[in-house]
Amino acid sequence: MPILWLFLIVSAIAAVGYLLGRTRALQNAGGDSRNLHSLPSFYGANVALKTLVPAFGLLIVWLLAQPFFLNAQVSDMIPDSVIKEGSSRSLVMAEVRRTAAGLDNAVAQGTLTQNTASDADANVAEITQLLKDAGQVVTSDITQPVLRAAQSYRAMSSTGYAIMSVAVVAVALIGAVAGWLQTNAEYRARNVVEQGVRVLLLAAASVAILTTVGIVLSLVFNTWEFFKLYPASDFFFGMTWAPSFSGRGGLSELGILPLLWGTLYISVVALLVAVPIGLFAAIYLSEYASSRLRSVAKPLLEVLAGIPTIVYGLFALLTVGPLLLDVFGESGLGWMKAGTAVMTAGLVMGIMLIPFVSSLSDDIINAVPQAMRDGSYGLGATQSETIRQVVLPAALPGIVGAILLAASRAIGETMIVVLGAGAAARLSLNPFEAMTTVTAKIVSQLTGDADFASPEALVAFALGMTLFILTLGLNVCALYIVRKYREQYE
Repeated sequence: MPILWLFLIVSAIAAVGYLLGRTRALQNAGGDSRNLHSLPSFYGANVALKTLVPAFGLLIVWLLAQPFFLNAQVSDMIPDSVIKEGSSRSLVMAEVRRTAAGLDNAVAQGTLTQNTASDADANVAEITQLLKDAGQVVTSDITQPVLRAAQSYRAMSSTGYAIMSVAVVAVALIGAVAGWLQTNAEYRARNVVEQGVRVLLLAAASVAILTTVGIVLSLVFNTWEFFKLYPASDFFFGMTWAPSFSGRGGLSELGILPLLWGTLYISVVALLVAVPIGLFAAIYLSEYASSRLRSVAKPLLEVLAGIPTIVYGLFALLTVGPLLLDVFGESGLGWMKAGTAVMTAGLVMGIMLIPFVSSLSDDIINAVPQAMRDGSYGLGATQSETIRQVVLPAALPGIVGAILLAASRAIGETMIVVLGAGAAARLSLNPFEAMTTVTAKIVSQLTGDADFASPEALVAFALGMTLFILTLGLNVCALYIVRKYREQYE
């Protein structure tokens, strides 16, 4: 039973329970709600909560626990001969899960029939080709044992979902009946409902934290698997990025330094464009512009933040790159050989970052107390002197925090780099040469034809972990600086 239908069934039970609970409460009070401890709606909400919370709680726990159970069961079906040298059983299980998901999606699209997807004697090459035709992400190394394990994984998962559906609906019905039986005039339904809503709000607030923990753990585990296959010293201190995918021969060199250099170089160029323009725009809007002009100019400036990054990438590829090539190419100064270069991506990314810098800096400058400006004017300073010597020094910590936040945004950008900077991993100071970044290579490594259990695919997680630590450090520094500023001037 699809999760959506299960959600709708439980919600329908809760809605019926709400009506029955409210009706029962009024009946116990003789039709006069003044005889009840709480309002009738609280009694209905009590039944609905006792229906929804246990049922959805069981659903969430089941969905979280089932993959671990299936992994433990299916892992024993994989013979040791399937596990390549330098790989591990957990990496082969990752391939099994991907194959099982591909089979599910292919059956849903009609590319595969249910019988073919479940046939233990099915031709591996034929299944692999059908999955590729359906647009599924599969590697060229699917073997018969992996396919059989994936089929078993699908079968056990389907059985588990059926059992889960019955269990969830049963728990919902039991909760609804229990809540309905509790309903009487003396029952403190309001207290129970308010406490339940408080717990739900706490759970909602915890979702972001738990999601972050899940992301970090997934990166850590896969990064650990990568470093089992590839030396950490070669990764962090290697000067060459040259992955060799399956069937191409040679050994891979996966040094991150060229990618980090390209990431930082493009980000610096972007900040050199965004910081002066954004800061000057913030100073004008907060100190010089009239309220009427500000009400129009600031929203128009912030429209840049809402443009999709793929549009910026196309702008870099089709407009900025050819324009720079006309000026700095062979027909001009001769410094540039192609339109994809650090300068192309940096300029366009800088334009994208302008609203981040200007909007944050504008808010910070406006937060400087007016009394400081008035004191400066009282001493005979002009408006420009007040801005230079009073407002900007007071707002400097917050402005630095805004710049660091913009820097972390620049480091994580992908599409502008892919379309505007090229794909060459090199260590060079020439801003008119093509380079690439960590994010661009994460995309390319996970969309290549390498086996998911190979270093060439797992390196994407090591790159992601490195980028996560880098941006996290910048964000922590920015938040620390902004918090220190607020404590001083608010």
